Formats: sequence, structure tokens, C-alpha cells
Amino acid sequence: MAYLDIYLAQLTDPFRIGLLIALVLTAANTAPNLNRWIPIALGIVFVAVLIPYSFGSSDDVAKAFAVGVGLISNITLLAVLLGAKALYARLARG
Repeated sequence: MAYLDIYLAQLTDPFRIGLLIALVLTAANTAPNLNRWIPIALGIVFVAVLIPYSFGSSDDVAKAFAVGVGLISNITLLAVLLGAKALYARLARG
């Protein structure tokens, strides 16, 4: 698989998107007690590692490559989610 194929597959993975939505909601709830960005950074890495090692192939190089591309796709998805959350908050204020 080419880099772009893996990246696009990860961007459209509903399990990954659901985990990142839960991550954004959890980070918003823990923001008063923890820093907002610590759970987000740890969650990005967790999701990037969890999916290839839970559902991936037995090839360690392919898993490591999928984790690397997963970090990039998680950051992309998270940027979209945080942008949508900020837009919603701005429109809700009026």
C-alpha cells in the first residue's frame, strides 16, 4: 500500500474517528483539573498505537509504519474536530 492509501483509509476509519471524538469530549471535561493538551497528546499516541497493534498484520515494520501514518492522520482528524468544536461554541454564543 502506498502512503496516501493508508492515510486516506485511516482518515475514514469510523473506529478511529469515534475514539478521537471521545478524546475531545474527555479532554474538555478534564480541562479544569488537568492541562487540556496532555490528555490530547497522550490520546493521539494511544489511538495511533492501539489500532495497528490490535487489528493489524503480523509484520512489525508494517505496524510501525501504520503507527507513524496514524499519528499524522490523528492530528489531521483532531484539527478538524477541534475546529468544528470551536465553530460550534462561537455560533452558540451568538
